[in-house]
Amino acid sequence: MKELKHINKYLIKYKWHLILGTLFIIIANLLGIVPAVAVRYAIEAVQENFDSLQNVTGANFETTAHSDFSSSIFLLAVLIISTALLRGVFMFFMRQTIIVMSRHIEYDLKNEIFNHYQELPLSFYRRNRTGDLMARISEDVSMVRMYIGPAIMYGITMITLFLMVIPYMFYINPTLTLYSLLPLPILSLSIYFVSDKINKRSTEIQTSLSGLSTFVQEAFSGIRVIKSFAREEQMAGEFDNASNDYKNKSLGLAKIQAYFFPLVMGLIGLSVILTVYVGSLQVMQGNLTTGHIAEFIIYVNMLTWPVTSLGWITSIVQRAAASQKRINEFLTIENDIVSTRNLEREIEGKLVFDKVDFVYPDSGIHALTGVSFEVNAGESIAVIGTTGSGKSTIANLICRMYDVKGGAITIDEHPVQHYSISAIRRQIGYVPQDVFLFSDTIENNISFGNNMMNQEEIIQAARDADLYENIQQLPEGFKTRVGERGITLSGGQKQRVSIARAVARKPKILILDDALSAVDTKTENAILNAMARIMKGRTSVIISHRISSAKLADKIIVLDDGKLVEEGTHSSLLKAGGVYRDLHEKQLAGEEAVA
Repeated sequence: MKELKHINKYLIKYKWHLILGTLFIIIANLLGIVPAVAVRYAIEAVQENFDSLQNVTGANFETTAHSDFSSSIFLLAVLIISTALLRGVFMFFMRQTIIVMSRHIEYDLKNEIFNHYQELPLSFYRRNRTGDLMARISEDVSMVRMYIGPAIMYGITMITLFLMVIPYMFYINPTLTLYSLLPLPILSLSIYFVSDKINKRSTEIQTSLSGLSTFVQEAFSGIRVIKSFAREEQMAGEFDNASNDYKNKSLGLAKIQAYFFPLVMGLIGLSVILTVYVGSLQVMQGNLTTGHIAEFIIYVNMLTWPVTSLGWITSIVQRAAASQKRINEFLTIENDIVSTRNLEREIEGKLVFDKVDFVYPDSGIHALTGVSFEVNAGESIAVIGTTGSGKSTIANLICRMYDVKGGAITIDEHPVQHYSISAIRRQIGYVPQDVFLFSDTIENNISFGNNMMNQEEIIQAARDADLYENIQQLPEGFKTRVGERGITLSGGQKQRVSIARAVARKPKILILDDALSAVDTKTENAILNAMARIMKGRTSVIISHRISSAKLADKIIVLDDGKLVEEGTHSSLLKAGGVYRDLHEKQLAGEEAVA
């Protein structure tokens, strides 16, 4: 229960749901006892009426006795039906409080986890698999909800019913009570072990289903590759193996579940037999009436489900505790990317890197070593280098996806750590190297960073990214849905939508992280011409391995293995005859070869 203490704050928040639910359970249990007592009186009334008719004769007496007997039985029948209906009403209220409470807590807990996920740094997502993150916010939360809802509800039902019924049964006849309840602890232990096996098999099935779903998702996402390599038969075979694994595990679970109902019914039957046998002996000894036997049978049936649920509840609590432990592991992780002064101000865009060192915390890769450069507000800088030279790391540090390990980064002469994280990111337009589009319309993807945009601003952003004509050719124009991760668009189109999304924010600092790698030379030139207009008046950082993208910048820096090796303008770097010139000549030769 230690791990489940995290849930207590929600139980306090919804305490009135829990209090009212408990009250409704108590009333429902009291109403469940009334029919048992009424049945006992009815049977005793029948017995007394039969004995009276056997011992006394006379038409008038028989008529009067029959009339009195019928009235008594009718009243008892009305009482039984009324209490049953009322019990049903209060059981409805019971579920509408406790089960509804569990759904509210499930909603709050999922929001807490999701919001915490969003606050964690990028390094957290590099260390953990997406599937694991999703499992904790879905399957694990659902398991915790089972503890908050059904487990608590049936636990309270069991405790209150035991406190009401068992003392009353002992009051009537201790001997019969002991014998009638004897199989129930055995039933509870049996259910616990069966439930434990069911839960283990269910976990295996969930894992198998998760693997099957992942396989199908990857197959559909990579359908182009599968078709182009003609691997449909192999993929079908792998899917068949995964499906068989899921089928076999499901059949194993069904086999164990098949033991559940006969086990319950057998032990309940044994309890009823003991009640009838021992009760009959007590009747012959004059300690009980036949009505008491019927009453006890009803009590045994009333206690059967609570006792049965004891093993189930125990298993649910154990699984909920394990799930909450997994959730707590992430909730206790603190974000080390924090604002030291929570500074919120409109920035102009002066950007300074001063002897910046950075090592990725998750991989240990030394990405930058003593990098220093300066960009004035409204100017542009190009960061050129080969793969792995540390170009994208600069973008991550500006956006504060990570914090520097040495040196300093300032914006408008304020350390970047002083700014409110959300305030600084709102003023940055970022086009990542790995383009990600949401499964939504093109219009909504472009306006993602600014929900207040009107249609004219969306169209202008599309024009700036040289995307407008392509959109016009689509059947539904800006309302066209791009599919999961933008699968319906080409690589170049996805990059241009990403550029339009960044430009639409009207950022003070614009970062293009190899944003033109998937477009051809003609499209690149068209976008660059548009970008020349967009970049005016805002600080721009163009990260690329292509020299053509660097020509727009006011200054260029060249990175090699995380170190700044050259700095200057396009023409001055060509004259210097260093790394930049070598890259330029190699790319020029490659373009001529293609032509």
